[in-house]
Amino acid sequence: MAAFLLLTLLGAVAAAGASYATARNLLLEDAQDGFMNPLVEDVRNYAPRLTVPPAQQDIDEFASYLRGAATVISGELRSRTGPDLGIVPADMRESLKSSKTVIWQRRTDRPEPYVVIGIPLVHADGNTTGVEVWAVSSLGAPQRAIDSFSTAAWVGVSLVLPLALGLALFTARGVLRPVRRLGAAARALGSGRLDTRVDVRGSDELSDLARTFNQAAEQLEATQAASRRFVADVSHELRTPLTAMSAVTAVLDEDADTLPPDTAVAARLVSTETRKLTRLVNDLMEISRFDEGGNLLELDEWDISTAVRDSLAARGWTSSVDATLPDGVMGRVDRRRLDVIVANLVGNALKHGGAPVRLVVRPGVIEVSDHGPGIPPDALPHIFDRFYKADTARSRSEGSGLGLAIAWENARLHGGTIEAANAPSGGAVFTLRLPW
Repeated sequence: MAAFLLLTLLGAVAAAGASYATARNLLLEDAQDGFMNPLVEDVRNYAPRLTVPPAQQDIDEFASYLRGAATVISGELRSRTGPDLGIVPADMRESLKSSKTVIWQRRTDRPEPYVVIGIPLVHADGNTTGVEVWAVSSLGAPQRAIDSFSTAAWVGVSLVLPLALGLALFTARGVLRPVRRLGAAARALGSGRLDTRVDVRGSDELSDLARTFNQAAEQLEATQAASRRFVADVSHELRTPLTAMSAVTAVLDEDADTLPPDTAVAARLVSTETRKLTRLVNDLMEISRFDEGGNLLELDEWDISTAVRDSLAARGWTSSVDATLPDGVMGRVDRRRLDVIVANLVGNALKHGGAPVRLVVRPGVIEVSDHGPGIPPDALPHIFDRFYKADTARSRSEGSGLGLAIAWENARLHGGTIEAANAPSGGAVFTLRLPW
């Protein structure tokens, strides 16, 4: 818009300047010719009657014939009528002495511009007679017309700017509106809303871009849907054999002490990996239900401190966590999903943080903190991403990378949020906020 306005202004100024210069020259030339041409004609008509060298009376009669508009000079003689020759530049007078043609000059050294005209009388044989005719004419009237035109031109330029601004806004709006729609759609698509589409209007390049965007979004949505179906199907298929494997490994755990040492180690390793694989499959099924929108809340009024205390006790964490659980903090939540959130946040702090792990319940807030090394700054924006592990050196068996993602999805399902940060004194802090 700034460039458009600048170009418009330059164009308007250039057009106004060119028009002003043209009009000025035309007006001044017209006024000058309107005075000079009749004067030259009168001088030529009277020249044959003039006695050369003329007497004073001859000069006065010549000046009278010119209606007092000019001063006639011959040597030391000067007509009694006509303008004062003091305003005639000395260089013009010298030039006319040797000139055989009319000379003129526009002057601006007085309040109003004027034109000075010098006409030499020439014999029929082409020789000068020594008689000069000088005339002065004011150009004030045409100059005033020029000034009026100049004022009108600048007013026109000033009116062009708001018109240009309106046109620029209209044009920019027409171009930027679809660009903004595409930008908003791209941001929505990037946030995971793969059903985002852009209205296609017209047949220009932006419309082609909108069609391409919609096609890309459709392909992404189809690809993600296929991926989700694959994960869900695989998880369901794995669940049945894993149930049988879990039953077998439970028996192996019970009988491990009676087995040979090498066999006992292998049995315990199989049992441990089976439990982790079972947890991974369960987490994948839970994530699949979130993606399909199949998770529903079963809300009820609960004492939040009691619910958190039961979650810690069920996992044997009561002595490992310094919990501040005031009575009377009530909230309408899904008890099972709140248990999942607390288990994931506290389990993450115990596994990857440092003792002591603290849990504080306040109205609308559950805060879990530890005294470990904290979360790397570059990992903070991705800490709730699926399969993300802040410590890339951590082994595969230490977690699926889905726990915090599941906690975040459960919080979102409640209409709440989970925030991750590092405490000034060290350690990570996870803050669950729910609309209790």
